[in-house]
This record gives sequence, C-alpha cells and structure tokens, in this order.
Amino acid sequence: MSITISETLRIANKLDLDIKFSEIDKILNQGTHVLLEQGYGEKEDVDNCEATGKLDWADASVISDHAKNRGRDQIGTLGSGNHFSEIQKVAEIFDQKTAERFGLYKDQIVIMIHTGSRGLGHQVCSDYLKTMIPAMKNYDIKVPDKEFACVPFNSKEGQKYFSAMAGAANYAWANRYMVAYYIRKAWKEIIGQKEKLELLYDVAHNIIKKENYNINGKETEVIVHRKGATRAFPDQPVLIPGSMGTASYILVGTEKGEEAFFSTSHGAGRTMSRTQAKKTISGQEVINQLNKKGIIIKCWSKNGIAEEAPQAYKDIDSVVDIIDKAGLSKKVVKLVPLAVIKGE
Repeated sequence: MSITISETLRIANKLDLDIKFSEIDKILNQGTHVLLEQGYGEKEDVDNCEATGKLDWADASVISDHAKNRGRDQIGTLGSGNHFSEIQKVAEIFDQKTAERFGLYKDQIVIMIHTGSRGLGHQVCSDYLKTMIPAMKNYDIKVPDKEFACVPFNSKEGQKYFSAMAGAANYAWANRYMVAYYIRKAWKEIIGQKEKLELLYDVAHNIIKKENYNINGKETEVIVHRKGATRAFPDQPVLIPGSMGTASYILVGTEKGEEAFFSTSHGAGRTMSRTQAKKTISGQEVINQLNKKGIIIKCWSKNGIAEEAPQAYKDIDSVVDIIDKAGLSKKVVKLVPLAVIKGE
C-alpha cells in the first residue's frame, strides 16, 4: 500500500489531544508519567526513555506563566529549525549482535523523531537569562557575551534554573511521547496491526544532570550539561540524526566513553548559520535534490528547508566514523531517509 505524506498528516491532525492543559504543571513535574496515567502510550515507552522521562527535581512553580502558556498547545508538535519526523530504512548493519538486541534488522522501516520543549523551553531560557545577567554582579562574575550568563550552581538563582530546566526536559519527553502516540495512530489506521511500532530509546540533547565520575582518583559528583550532545552510557542506544537527505546512525555507548563523561555528538554540526543558508541555498533546489534521491519532504516553508539543507551541515558519515574510531560510541546501524516531515 502506498500513501502520501499529506495523507499521513491528515490522519494525525484529526486526532485530538484530550489532555487538560490547565494541568500543565503536572506535565512539567511528572513528564511522561502523567501521560501514561491518562491512557496515552504504553509502559514500555516510559521504561525505554532516559530517566523514564521524568526528572524528580523539576518544579513547575519556578517556570513563568508566560512559558507555560507557550507550552499549553504544543504537546505533540515538532516545531521549526532542525526538528523533524523521518521515515527511515536500516541500510547497513555494523554490529549484528547489538542490532539484534536493539530489535533492528536490514531493510527494516524505522521512524525517528527529533523535537524538544518547543516555545516553553525557549521561554525558560529567556526568562533565566534576564535573571542571571543582573545577578552575576552579586557573584563578581563577568562573561564576554550575555548569552554566557551564569551563576553559581548552589546559589538561589542557580537552583531555580536547575529545577526549571528539569521541568522543560520533562515537557520535551512528554512532547516526543505524544508525537510518537500520534504516529502510531496514523500507522495503525493506514497499515493496520500487522507491524507494531516499538520505542527503541528517547534521549535528551540539552539537559543538566548531577553524575558521579572519577576525578583525579576520587569519585566526585559533578554537574554535566549536555548541550548539542547526547548521553552515551555503556550498552545504551545512542541516536545521531543526520540532516535532510543524509544518513542517520544508531550507535551504542561504551565503557571508554567515560573519558568524555559518557557524552557523544548529537548530530553532524552546522557549517553555515541559518541566515547564511537561506541566503545561499534555494529551498526548491533542496526539494528537487531530495526528490531525485527518492526522498519525500513535507514542509510548509521553503525558507525552513533552506535553513536545514544538507550542505549547511558537516558530513555525518565522517563525524560518526570519528566517534566510532575514538571509541566514545560504536556504530550499530546506518539509517537512510525515505520521507521527511518538517515542523513549523
């Protein structure tokens, strides 16, 4: 059976989210757990999520009403920028044993979701920049750019932000949880029950956590902020998405990864800013190039396509090869795109 992306979107769009957005504090404090309790998803979706999709130190009371209002109607949405949902195929297997453990096999169809805390998370960042910039004077901190604004972790402002960012992380896990829920609904209506979509893993790539590491021969609690990086604990699935039209990879964490605080690159990394990409790349040309490769793309904005064009990013194959050779994570499978859905 063949379908168009627009047909898939039509089916997903007619699904109404029954969550009472007056209970947004519950999502911020409990993440995926409150959605599971309300009948969405499956227990395995929570179990196969980093931290089970809930950071216990989240506190909705330190998140502004403005941020909450921005997040009320965005649960289950992709958003703009490099966020996407992509239908992919397992093209190559590098580690057969681990691939089998992950439930992956050659030519298997998989769906990758990349999105986060949406406008709510962006507002949390904006709110706390406004708090930290003047607060730095109290701690005699100077930075070369206001975007680097910071305060001591154990300060009043630092602890509030730690709890607020945890709430944003919980929201992000809940958001991806609901996108997956919608995809399953569309999948079931179009394809039926024959093949079931099971979650391999959900992991954050902008998150602050306390973790213990051996520092100078002594076990030490440290604050790890993975920004544009993703967690890569031993034997854990490591997801590294490519850009539109390029491969994505699933790797596995290693013991050697401790040298980098069990962190791995989240993606290829940009070679052009979004502004530069829009000035130098035609969105229509990207669409034409993808069509020639047999890749379907759905995005309402050609500027949005230009911003995220493959040539605006480093070569994902080279980046992943370096990660693999360094032993920070080991390659398991290579995924190639069949269809890309970009958010707005």
